[in-house]
Amino acid sequence: MKINLAETIMRINRSTSVTEFLFSGFPQFEDGSFLFFIPLFFIYIFIVIGNLIVFFAVRMDTRLHNPMYNFISIFSFLEIWYTTATIPKMLSNLISKQRTISLIGCLLQMYFFHSLGNSEGILLTTMAIDRYVAICNPLRYPTIMTPRLCAQLSAGSCIFGFLVLLPEIAWISTLPFCGPNQIHQIFCDFEPVLRLACTDTSMILVEDVVHAVAIIFSVLIIAISYIRIITVILRIPSGEGRRKAFSTCAAHLGVFLMFYGSVSLMYLRFSATFPPILDTAIALMFVVLAPFFNPIIYSLRNKDMKTAIKKLLCSQTTSTS
Repeated sequence: MKINLAETIMRINRSTSVTEFLFSGFPQFEDGSFLFFIPLFFIYIFIVIGNLIVFFAVRMDTRLHNPMYNFISIFSFLEIWYTTATIPKMLSNLISKQRTISLIGCLLQMYFFHSLGNSEGILLTTMAIDRYVAICNPLRYPTIMTPRLCAQLSAGSCIFGFLVLLPEIAWISTLPFCGPNQIHQIFCDFEPVLRLACTDTSMILVEDVVHAVAIIFSVLIIAISYIRIITVILRIPSGEGRRKAFSTCAAHLGVFLMFYGSVSLMYLRFSATFPPILDTAIALMFVVLAPFFNPIIYSLRNKDMKTAIKKLLCSQTTSTS
């Protein structure tokens, strides 16, 4: 009798499908969540405006119409949408008592957030190869990195980044979710969502391995490129030549370390578990801090970019006056 009752309860649970998820990683409004809302709101505004300035500065200054700056402008454009996939929902959760998201909304957030992240990762890898060719084969660089190839690499990074995730999201959408519905994170992510599925979750390990291989492969390509680049730069006889060569790579190397450092902390831990507050801190570094520092790194570490930004802002001031 007890067995039949237990089986009945399990059947009822399986037939009850979850239509929305609840985020449990946010503080309650009474606990001062509005104090988190204000800095996050201004950080988001800065990310959008900062990356827009970098994007338009490159597009409007003909001196920056070369592969390196084209990749930087595309990366800045992706950063705007990358943060928009998560931060607006975070902001609404901080000031709302109902911290929920629909199943479809959760799937869409995962898809766009990770597709844009994939596109950025591929683009960073492309930028490393571009710097490798520019410094290690300077005479052949104009014939190798043509405007057409540059456009194809930019478009290919975005298209592949969005297409590669479709099967994964389609598979997750077929999984049954019957409760509980609490996501122990501040945005929809693969592992927290998959743990809520009412089915065999052994695929989580497969997901972790696939993501880890992709991350490690990209990191290896970029690391090998920069080891070779640094070796070539150190052979340059003049100090001025070495300084100039390093300055062209410093910004990209900084963004690479910020992006893949946070990605590694987030997705290369496998079964290791962190305290909730540390988990949230890593997620914030991954989602918020890395995009926040990117426009600062590109504008402060690059003389040509600073000149182009000043020119853009001055032209806007002149036109309004």
